[in-house]
Amino acid sequence: MRFLGGLVAFLCCFYSHGATGQNEAIKTFVIPHSHMDVGWVYTIQESMHAYAGNVYTTVTEELSKAPDRRFIAVEQEFFRLWWENVATDSHKKQVRRLVKEGRLEFILGGQVMHDEAVTDLDDEILQMTEGHGFLYETFGVRPQFSWHVDPFGASATTPILFSLAGFNAHLISRIDYDLKDSMQKNKKLQFVWRGSPSLKEKQQIFTHTMDQFSYCTPSYLPFSNSSGFYWNGVALFPDPPKNGIYPNMSLPVTKDTVHAYAKTMVENIKQRAAWFRTDNVLWPWGCDKQFYNSSVQFNNMDPLMKYINQNSKEFGVTVQYATLSEYFKAIYQSDLVWEVRGSEDFLPYSTEPYQAWTGFYASRNVLKGVARQASSKLHAAETLFTRYRISFPDGPVAEDWALDKLRALRWAVSEVQHHDGITGTESPKVADMYLQHLTQAMMGVEELLAALFLLPHRLELPSILGSRYHKKGVHQPLEQHVIVYNPLAWNITTIINLTANFPSAAVFDDGGNPVPAQIQRAAYSNVTYDLLILVELGGLQHRKYLIKFSEKKCSGRSKCSWTYEAKGVQLKRQNTEESSRAGRRLLPVLNECYKLMFDQDTNLLHSITYLQEKIKVKLTQDFWEYHSNGDVKAGPISDNYIFSANGSAVRAYKAVEMEIIPGKIVTEIRQYFFREKSDKDYAYSITTHVPECFGIGPRCHRLEQTFSLGPLSLNTEVVLRTRSSLKNNRTLYTDDNGFQMMKRTYRRFINNTLARNYFPMVRTAYIEDDLSRLVFVSDRAHGVSSQANGQLEIMLHRRLWNNLPWNLGYNLTLNDSSVVKPTLWMTLGSISATSKFYQREAIELQHRPVIMPIDQPQRPWHEKEPKEGLPVRSVVLPPNLHLLSFSVPGWNYSSNHNIHLSHVQSGQDSHSKPDYDRVLLRIMHLFEEGEDPELSKPVTINLKEVLQGIGEVKVLEERSLTGTWDINSLQRWKWNTTDNLDTNSRWCLSCGAADFTVTISSKEIRTFFVHFVSRNH
Repeated sequence: MRFLGGLVAFLCCFYSHGATGQNEAIKTFVIPHSHMDVGWVYTIQESMHAYAGNVYTTVTEELSKAPDRRFIAVEQEFFRLWWENVATDSHKKQVRRLVKEGRLEFILGGQVMHDEAVTDLDDEILQMTEGHGFLYETFGVRPQFSWHVDPFGASATTPILFSLAGFNAHLISRIDYDLKDSMQKNKKLQFVWRGSPSLKEKQQIFTHTMDQFSYCTPSYLPFSNSSGFYWNGVALFPDPPKNGIYPNMSLPVTKDTVHAYAKTMVENIKQRAAWFRTDNVLWPWGCDKQFYNSSVQFNNMDPLMKYINQNSKEFGVTVQYATLSEYFKAIYQSDLVWEVRGSEDFLPYSTEPYQAWTGFYASRNVLKGVARQASSKLHAAETLFTRYRISFPDGPVAEDWALDKLRALRWAVSEVQHHDGITGTESPKVADMYLQHLTQAMMGVEELLAALFLLPHRLELPSILGSRYHKKGVHQPLEQHVIVYNPLAWNITTIINLTANFPSAAVFDDGGNPVPAQIQRAAYSNVTYDLLILVELGGLQHRKYLIKFSEKKCSGRSKCSWTYEAKGVQLKRQNTEESSRAGRRLLPVLNECYKLMFDQDTNLLHSITYLQEKIKVKLTQDFWEYHSNGDVKAGPISDNYIFSANGSAVRAYKAVEMEIIPGKIVTEIRQYFFREKSDKDYAYSITTHVPECFGIGPRCHRLEQTFSLGPLSLNTEVVLRTRSSLKNNRTLYTDDNGFQMMKRTYRRFINNTLARNYFPMVRTAYIEDDLSRLVFVSDRAHGVSSQANGQLEIMLHRRLWNNLPWNLGYNLTLNDSSVVKPTLWMTLGSISATSKFYQREAIELQHRPVIMPIDQPQRPWHEKEPKEGLPVRSVVLPPNLHLLSFSVPGWNYSSNHNIHLSHVQSGQDSHSKPDYDRVLLRIMHLFEEGEDPELSKPVTINLKEVLQGIGEVKVLEERSLTGTWDINSLQRWKWNTTDNLDTNSRWCLSCGAADFTVTISSKEIRTFFVHFVSRNH
């Protein structure tokens, strides 16, 4: 996507070149590329038809005509669609030869060029692994360089992941306009980036920041009214023109124009060279949707480059077609010493004084939520199928069918990570496409989950339902069976919520024991009930629960007495204009961790005391609105990308109602906010669960909050504002992609201070002072800020329209009329206490138990068959380690790369059978160095013992992040830095691995291939 930074006008001033102080010719690496958005304005299908398919067809044909031509292929989704559906056998043969010769180079290699602000670590790794697995299986290729030219800001997590994947250099472009200007002037666009304060130099990576012209070729020609260097013109939708004539095709290179073209190109090269330290200049040739007619492109550039080289002494410049690796090799061989950048990121991102790209952190809240739900469901299905495949390799769930279901969801989740996907910056039809792909793939995975749970594990055994018949009698209560699965490698005790149609219920576990539960009128429906059940599950363990429903209320000592029937207390509606009495009538809600005080004169939260330290924090929550300008003539606007408020936020309501439902499992507080005092329907709501901590109940510090917002009024951006007595001096902490926390110090700017102090919150945000920390973890990405002392506001929803012709033309105005229901978990406590669990809380929210009803409520069954054995054994990691991945990738990796390379280059791998015996395991240490006295320490585990509940581990291989490198053979480039620290990042599996012991240090992500002893029956 290119927005307001596209075909940058060429500045005609001449810059003298002084990169090395010598008079050597500038060596220019012309890198042909096409930026191909996997979404944005047009759907995948529209783009494939209009231009994307033609890119790879014509590039393949044109590269084959001249040995000096080059091209880099970046995102894999379009290439894979072309490879599988368009490419002929001849094309495939040509591609294999071009790849082998290094003339067609796969850069980045993920399914998409993922966003860096609102994507989650899990999904970034997934989309890279899917792309890299395909490339390795098909070509034996392992990408080693990134091309992150279009994400809207740069996260410090991204260079860490690329380092772990074996990359040697990283390339970014979109950073703050004023920062880029300063870096250009001081020749600091290139540096070595150490993205993690814990991993430090072990995962550092050389980083190149593109100059002000970014990834597009400068289009201004002083001698022509046409754009320059885009000889194939601009792609047409929906159909390519039959005559091959596209709009805005550049003036051809002829004898009459070649000198003027050369002069223009050379001046731009010299201008760029002045901003870098070496005589090597990266000159990207291409832009959005280019090279769909590669013939006209190369047939014009070939003579232009020949002319420049023939006159190189006059011009002081040489030019050559190049891949990105050729450019980075030249930089590496310069042997310069580079400055080090620490763990700071480049977020947020602004292009102009009033264009802060902080609005997209909250755009399309529904899409952001569905994408994370799909990721969570995928993780659960991956772990469950992997366990099933190891334990029952000959079971009735067909492995090819199962892998197809998993791959469809992997594809959909990967696809939406595109930088115009999960960002919410796409057109409505593309957002609908993403949602359709996600929901259809989730339905397929739900079928897989049902098969894994319900089918017998071996054909001679009965199913989980057994052989059953209805009991006689007409007075039996209706029964429903539910399976609950814990997809985490931790033992958990938590509360699940089921929708019920009956006012009374009793719950029993798979041993027939009654289970504590609570039933009450539903929060968002007048005709159903919420059944809250306390469940205990081991790591990667599932259990079956029986629910007996009744139309009658529970009485006496019957079995339903384990289920508390909770009733609400409705408080009087309070108007905001009468809030002068606030603080006089306080109503307490207590559990073992907190005393929450609610103000009966405002119906708002008044304060929270965390009881262990006996510290009281004044705290209130409500909704505020920023109103945006929709007329470009009247001032700055907000849109899909940009947040630019007309002024300070205003209170979004004039009256509040509150209902409190005391319970034995949870106490629920429901707050309803009305735009006008007399409105019957509320505009916003907060539902807060305060857990009761009897016996082995869930942790009492977790205040679970669900919100309802929308439809919004036009040009409205709504925030949840939490005001507290914490003295945080407007300093905020937010996570980078769920991997690490970043300190966000409030900064003042000449213009747009409010919007430029918004930051992405993917999983976590908190504020703190010397005594206390207030933490929020989220089920989807939001924008977050601290605009006043003690305040934390989270932007939950946006609905916008403006009359900017560009936005109207592409339908990018964000007129989002949806109702959204995000979830946040709030925690308050001392810094030392909250440090021990907020990371785990964020993961537990992301990967809540999977709830699968087996049947609808019906007359009771009588089980004829005996119950099938004991529950599956749990898999449990220490509390500071997280099972990041446990899956059967299916890609054909190899422990011997040379043999694999020889095999694929022979072209014999076109129909490789998926590899079902290779299990991909990733484990992550959640804590930073020094964050906690105990939990930050390295952890030593024996993986054979950890996984013994699943099967017997036979072989363990440590691999790079995406699995393509044996960690012992991976030798990344060592860049000279000002401190010259050792960058040896290889680990040791107890140096021999005979005992399968691994030590994992702070923030490490360790990746393994695991082979289990076969259980064929």
